[in-house]
Amino acid sequence: MELQESLKTALSELRKNKEKKFDQTVDLIINLQKFDVKKNSINLLVPIPFKIKDKKICAFLETKNKNVETIVPDEFKKYADKKALKKIVKEFDFFIAQASLMPKIATVFGRVLGPAGKMPSPQMGILTEINEKSINELKNKIDSNLRIKIKEPSVKLAIGKQSMKDEEIIENVLVVYNSIIKNLTKGKENLKNLELKFTMTKPQKIFIK
Repeated sequence: MELQESLKTALSELRKNKEKKFDQTVDLIINLQKFDVKKNSINLLVPIPFKIKDKKICAFLETKNKNVETIVPDEFKKYADKKALKKIVKEFDFFIAQASLMPKIATVFGRVLGPAGKMPSPQMGILTEINEKSINELKNKIDSNLRIKIKEPSVKLAIGKQSMKDEEIIENVLVVYNSIIKNLTKGKENLKNLELKFTMTKPQKIFIK
């Protein structure tokens, strides 16, 4: 409950800032201590209660599909150029794939998608059946999940939008916070503090007792 109150206070402070002409993103910054990120890298998919935005999804499929932006095998050769590869990695939040194409995808796209943490994975993103229902179900699942990759002692996550209700933002933060705590070697002890900010504001520090 203490954390909930601190988050409420932080949000009310952030909302005192001058309104911007766009819907700012709410960022959660998690600062760790006494935690070896090299030995204990964390890579989680956390289902959050309130969707932040529709993610831009690209699919590698045998044939074009009207439900999702598609790259088919005939187009793979276009991405032999690293510039073209980097462009699609920036353009899309998430990549999904038809299982039968995975070896080809690994060869052509792996060198860029892998390091970016966007390679289609069995955890969420590989389809054995291609039909409207399976694609739409996967898209909904991706939109309501947050990927958390911790590769350094400080991690920044988009956790909401300024236009969302405080309660919704707080609930998203608590779900993410609890998931991360579970995966830290010493739980709360590994947590230095949390920070909450809008895109254009200074962060509000939140100390964990």
